[in-house]
Amino acid sequence: MLKKIVAVFAMTIILSSLFSAMGGKAEAASYHTKAISVAKANLGVPYRWGGISPRGFDCSGLVKYSYGKAGKVLPRTASDMFYKQGKRVSSLQVGDLMFFAPNKASKPTHVAIYIGNGKMIQAASSKGVSITYTNNVYWKPRFIGAKRI
Repeated sequence: MLKKIVAVFAMTIILSSLFSAMGGKAEAASYHTKAISVAKANLGVPYRWGGISPRGFDCSGLVKYSYGKAGKVLPRTASDMFYKQGKRVSSLQVGDLMFFAPNKASKPTHVAIYIGNGKMIQAASSKGVSITYTNNVYWKPRFIGAKRI
């Protein structure tokens, strides 16, 4: 009888720790999904240098606003997001932040959110909030790294 009680207790602990670990991943997926939904809801919003609202966004303003609505506080600039936030990754997942610079030796001047299938959402000075391919001839050579929040 005591062995059965101990076995049930051990199984309960194992299962609860397993579900706790999965809960963290579900939460991460949830805020990434929410941030992307917020960004997509702002498609077509014009670019505005220093903009951090649906009246106009710059690149980091869109990312900060979108993740803020999802419950994550991010720094204001692309450079600060790159140097002070998240974990550097080499393989992109949905919700990762992608950073770009004029050349590989420069600090980041642009940030976008990876939305999967080789696409990213961004606030670009030429098109405002828009979706483009990550292998775009303009952005691909300027890519300097990605971070997972």
